[in-house]
Amino acid sequence: MKIKIMSKTHVKPTKPVLGKKQFLLTTFDLPYLAFYYNQKFLLYKFENLLDLEEPTFTNDVVEKLKDGLGLVLEDFYQLAGKLAKDDEGVFRVEYDADDTEINGVEFSVAHADTVTIDDLTAEDGTAMFKDLVPYNAILNLEGLSRPLLSVQVTKLKDGLAMGLAFNHAVLDGTATWHFMSSWAEICRGAQSISTQPFLDRAKARDTRVKLDLTAPKDPNATSNGDDAATPAAEPAKLVEKIFRFSDSAVHTIKSRANSVTPSDGSKPFSTFQSLTSHIWRHVTLARGLKPEEITVFTVFADCRRRVDPPMPEEYFGNLIQAIFTGTAAGLLAAHGPEFGASVIQKAVVAHDASAIDARNDEWEKSPKIFQFKDAGVNCVAVGSSPRFKVYEVDFGWGKPETVRSGANNRFNGMMYLYQGKAGGISIDVEITLEASAMEKLEKSKEFLLSEELSNGNGNGNGFVV
Repeated sequence: MKIKIMSKTHVKPTKPVLGKKQFLLTTFDLPYLAFYYNQKFLLYKFENLLDLEEPTFTNDVVEKLKDGLGLVLEDFYQLAGKLAKDDEGVFRVEYDADDTEINGVEFSVAHADTVTIDDLTAEDGTAMFKDLVPYNAILNLEGLSRPLLSVQVTKLKDGLAMGLAFNHAVLDGTATWHFMSSWAEICRGAQSISTQPFLDRAKARDTRVKLDLTAPKDPNATSNGDDAATPAAEPAKLVEKIFRFSDSAVHTIKSRANSVTPSDGSKPFSTFQSLTSHIWRHVTLARGLKPEEITVFTVFADCRRRVDPPMPEEYFGNLIQAIFTGTAAGLLAAHGPEFGASVIQKAVVAHDASAIDARNDEWEKSPKIFQFKDAGVNCVAVGSSPRFKVYEVDFGWGKPETVRSGANNRFNGMMYLYQGKAGGISIDVEITLEASAMEKLEKSKEFLLSEELSNGNGNGNGFVV
């Protein structure tokens, strides 16, 4: 793929926010410093190809995006700032219009004139579009010297690719898509955004946490006793796949999970509990685990309505926390879908305000930066949410053809849930697994619900792989 970077600039709030603004990163933010930047990738097909000709593309597309970005940053000015820390290791995000070291949002324009939308959606993996998304393998900790948001807009033969990298120590998925929808709203001609961000992080957790951070160790190196690092065994090959759960498939999975009345009087299983239980069970089967082996389920859950007092949906920052549960592989395999759904439901219900506070108190006494291995043994981990209206991010030339996560923050068992483009309650799921397990999963008729895959329009009985 031939990609040519045409320009790289920085965008600041159109009207500078007066004064120096500082917000301490909270206990909800800090664990993600050792994650990579959170990457998103959106593809837009242009019906009028004249919009891709110069100077129209630069004047009507690129400048429109940059102007809209400058305006929306007046409200989301933290994204135009930088990470900083004091001598005690207390991290903060700060913005100062007079600070020459704060450059704003990085904005790159690239051309890939021979590449089409179909080229970039021909495969499920991220390799095809990796060069269209900035900040691959860049840690959030590097936000001390890098912008907190980097955008790359690439002109294609028949449309536009938008790659974005958000510093995950600064904001979570809910805040990310609030920003994206607000930016799009301005680009469509709104004079102001419809929903203002809630910027006061101290309302969620007002503590000063001192971190002593060292450079993350090479995950592929081991110690042989004399502290000399030696290469570990070659890691298993990971592959990425998208399973598009049609509207009817989700209904079927949910009805099956709820076909057995719980003996403990618990509530019916939600769509999330039913679907993720289905995936957890079949991934465990595909891995060929022994009956006594433990498998962990992890979900990065939004806590805005869970904390006491509840925080507004517009809270800007991270207000997520990992919920862990697990069971023996043999139990998942031996029981129907209601068993895994019940395990997940109990863990989610138990994670109330007191559990959140207890986790925060424990972490603040002994801070630990989250790494992938902490997700759990033989894990299935869930990020993102089908609640995010990703297909409504319209900058003025229509809704996106596809929305994906980038190559960052993927590991064995990680999956991202997205609103299905087919509409209704359809859900698209990106899963990363070892190649051998993925091969078995794709061949599982029970997992796919039928021998015939649906056609992806939301009317089929199964999934598109």
